[in-house]
Amino acid sequence: MIGPDVAGIAEKLGAAADGATAIPQLAAETGLDVDAAYAVQTALVQRRLDRGERLVGLKMGLTSKAKMAQVGVDEVIWGRLTDSMRVPDGGTVEHGDFIHPRVEPEVAFLLDRLPEPGEPLGAFTDAVRAVAPAIELIDSRYANFTFSLPDVVADNTSAAAFVVGPWSPVPDGLDNLGVLLEVDGRVAQVGSTAAILGDPRRALDEGIRLAGRHGVRLRSGWLFLAGAATAAVPLRPGSHVRAVVEKLGSCSLKASS
Repeated sequence: MIGPDVAGIAEKLGAAADGATAIPQLAAETGLDVDAAYAVQTALVQRRLDRGERLVGLKMGLTSKAKMAQVGVDEVIWGRLTDSMRVPDGGTVEHGDFIHPRVEPEVAFLLDRLPEPGEPLGAFTDAVRAVAPAIELIDSRYANFTFSLPDVVADNTSAAAFVVGPWSPVPDGLDNLGVLLEVDGRVAQVGSTAAILGDPRRALDEGIRLAGRHGVRLRSGWLFLAGAATAAVPLRPGSHVRAVVEKLGSCSLKASS
């Protein structure tokens, strides 16, 4: 039996992202399962690396019940981050570069060493150099922001751009910090870091475990986005977005008109 055309699917997704043009879901038509979808993700990101980008970290997806309900998928997933996805804190993204962008508040970790799968949470501060508030901009390449689990995995978990705020030492307790997402000065979402698998530190452990299944190990100096603390909010042209995480501070981005 011939399996899915991994390279062909990656090319379709890459072209959709490059041209900011939505495409139909691919998994049902191509017979893509989750394992093959991660192979597509690898090929999709390799397209970026081949044109000079470099890997700078990993991100988690669907780590909160709000996000699972929002997109109709019920399994934690992971994706890759490249340097070209990073937007300076307070920077501007070109709205026209995306299809239907959404933003969500997150917590970012800066890895100091390679964590081991299953490490106790008490060893967390030995592996993580610093923590920061973050915003992830997600942009599914599928029409109507609708997809199955293999579809979103293949699409590098809708990764598009991210902002990281000022780094600070890891505070005592990350499991229930208040989180706000503001759009144009108004509160759009209120949440807690508890929404991220009950504790963002658990997201790091999940990321290590899940990525390891596909031969990917986190590296010292990499960023790690733990996942959204609230549902995502559409990013409108000209909007200014700010994420605030208790004890960690804030970060922001703007969208061009």
